[in-house]
Amino acid sequence: MRLSFLFFSLMFSGGLFAQPNAPRQQLNLNPGWEYMEDAAPTPEQLTAPGEAVDLPHTWNAFDAVDAEPGYRRDAGWYRKRLRKPEVPANARLLLYCEGANFKSDVYVNGQRAGGHLGGYLGFEIDLTSWLKEGDNELLIRVDNGYDPQLIPSQKSDFFLYGGLTRDVWLKIVPAHYLTNVHVHTPQVSARAARTELDVFFNTPLPKGYQLTAELRDAAGKTVLTKRSSPSPADSAVHVQLPTLRTPQLWSPAHPTLYTLHVQLRHGNRVVDELTEKVGYRWFEFKEHGPFYLNGERLLLRGTHRHEEHAGYGGALPDSLHRQDMQQIKAMGANFVRLAHYPQDPEVYRQCDSLGLLVWDELPWCRGGVGDDVWKARTKQLLREQIDQNRNHPSIILWSLGNEIDWLPDFPGGDHEEAIDAFLQELNDLAHTLDGSRLTALRKYPGAAAIVDVFSPSIWAGWYSGVYKSYEPAIREAMQKHPRLLHVEYGGSSHLGRHTEQPITGEGRLNPNEWEEAVNQVAVKNIANSGDWSENYIVDLFDWHLHVSEQLDDFVGNAQWAFKDFGTPLRPENAIPYMNQKGLVDRAGRPKDAYYVFKSYWTDSPQFCYIESHTWTERSGPEGLARTLSVYSNCDEVELQANGRSLGHRTRDLTKFPACGLTWEYNFAEGENEVVAIGYADGNAVTRDTLNIHYTYRRAGPPAAIRLSAQTLPNGHQQIEALAVDATGQRCLDYEAFVYFDHNGAGQLLKNYGTPDRSAVIQMANGRAVIELIPGAGDAVIECRNQSFKGAYLVVPPPGKGQ
Repeated sequence: MRLSFLFFSLMFSGGLFAQPNAPRQQLNLNPGWEYMEDAAPTPEQLTAPGEAVDLPHTWNAFDAVDAEPGYRRDAGWYRKRLRKPEVPANARLLLYCEGANFKSDVYVNGQRAGGHLGGYLGFEIDLTSWLKEGDNELLIRVDNGYDPQLIPSQKSDFFLYGGLTRDVWLKIVPAHYLTNVHVHTPQVSARAARTELDVFFNTPLPKGYQLTAELRDAAGKTVLTKRSSPSPADSAVHVQLPTLRTPQLWSPAHPTLYTLHVQLRHGNRVVDELTEKVGYRWFEFKEHGPFYLNGERLLLRGTHRHEEHAGYGGALPDSLHRQDMQQIKAMGANFVRLAHYPQDPEVYRQCDSLGLLVWDELPWCRGGVGDDVWKARTKQLLREQIDQNRNHPSIILWSLGNEIDWLPDFPGGDHEEAIDAFLQELNDLAHTLDGSRLTALRKYPGAAAIVDVFSPSIWAGWYSGVYKSYEPAIREAMQKHPRLLHVEYGGSSHLGRHTEQPITGEGRLNPNEWEEAVNQVAVKNIANSGDWSENYIVDLFDWHLHVSEQLDDFVGNAQWAFKDFGTPLRPENAIPYMNQKGLVDRAGRPKDAYYVFKSYWTDSPQFCYIESHTWTERSGPEGLARTLSVYSNCDEVELQANGRSLGHRTRDLTKFPACGLTWEYNFAEGENEVVAIGYADGNAVTRDTLNIHYTYRRAGPPAAIRLSAQTLPNGHQQIEALAVDATGQRCLDYEAFVYFDHNGAGQLLKNYGTPDRSAVIQMANGRAVIELIPGAGDAVIECRNQSFKGAYLVVPPPGKGQ
């Protein structure tokens, strides 16, 4: 539920002071907590020392992606000294946690006041009778330990971060207050819209209370009003507003939002108020056909989002949630699957305001079906998810899970009959709780006959097959499934890794261009035996978009995933414990593939991107022409190399690769400046420049690791490790792991899961980097692996020459 309040978070001597006469207030409790890494079952058994933290917080921000197997899966405690605010007589004090992973217990002054089972959802605890005047001790125990009775499964391909991972609030409400508002828009058209409300109270209201509902447009003008008088016996009331004529419709292109104000009044006094954003839209998945929004066909252009970030783990501030969603929108997406769990309230607010349609997913991820306890908990989490998120116009699908039959946690948990029976229960429950949306599920075949919208598993060109098999595979799936939405396709790429000869769309590879031509070899499983180059992934995505953008009857699809994310199941990846299928790295920095999507999906701002800005050191035989690709949303692009025009190309969606924006060029030995110029109506409107060093000499076998340092804009030092041959030439085909270490002053930034802040990492074209925060003295950096027993670099403190 999204609420709008007066906000007060004034801090005086550790106390919170509220405005005494305000009808409803919400105080942010994020600052000033103490975290104790202690699994004690009760407060009196706590012995661990405390660490000062602010919320959101997880104790797995760094240990999840360090070099050691495993991460802390246990309980931890959070303590806050809380001064009871000055409040009106009979006011209620409610603690609201937006999310705590995964089991929580709340204590006030040593006494348990309540708790919650399940992560990723908000919960409320009434503290009124527990808080005393003056200072109080608030303790919250949070546990992310192994528990097969609670979804998601421990076998899921993402980390189960422990902690108070979202915002925490103290609500001050009157004795009789509004607990929730469910907004229904049962009939919407371009000419008229109906709006109905279910309004809930904490207790049946005494006589003399009235309810006012007021709808305001985006400019703040009141367009609808309805007043009613609840019966004293009612703890909820249904309200039907007058018909809204010619509503401003919500869509990805025009995400118009109205604001609903619901006031509880007693006489002339406003006792309580809630506000909700309202978006008017209707949608339809045509059988064996496309998706329609507001009566017009809309191709769903989507991606996926995991809730985590480098250095934060799964505990992000709202600013980073906004950054992710704004980057997704800037890429041109109009759809996002929130995988594999409900996400922070700020994410849904952003989807509403930016215009991103949402697949919202219950965290039944793997593990099969469980026993009666497991089933009851899973049903309860679905109820809570729909109750909390239902008012968001961006949500069109309630997903009931992902890969649900895989890797059962219970004996017989993968039996199809048992899974089907429980899935049918969830499907019925979802429709009972919210009949305005459809249900969905990915990969489990039995779901196709149960849920409304189904996604099979099609990973053309990665886990099986070749990427040019995508069109026949998707056409077959469209014929088979009445309502299809393909979610999850793509592959992994290691930022900065490139190859002059990526695997082709037929799954073939020429292993050596320096010697006599040889027959190409077939690559059966690219995920296991491919090179993880950015070049291959660019081609794969380019082909998928080339197909999906031209299928007239296609619903759409969603690339997996927007951002690299951590996983306990992939210790041998190029960055250990990182799933590197992102279009951006774990810190949000775009890879080449991001610009491929942007070139297909956006019209403005106009841009050109030469493939690739992380590919500035290249080599090849003299006289061998290279293909240069430019990804752009301009209708016409010119490419120049070393001051000479290579000609103009017209962008053509029917051509592959790069919509025909490709040029053949023989690099000069040494430095090459390549410039792409985008045109609109004959005028140059944008350009991109790339400097490439090219050599005709093939590097010999690697002979050493060479270290150097340069100062970054933030004042840190970037340590660069290059694998070089006996002459000092960089070995562009060297991809082995290297291991960074540090002694002396300063701090080596590691365990971030990014290409520049990981102490264990595979080289990308013979290069790896890591970041150092300088100290007051010399820092000694070491880089080694089994082949090279150690290279060393002494980095002096700032201001002292090397």
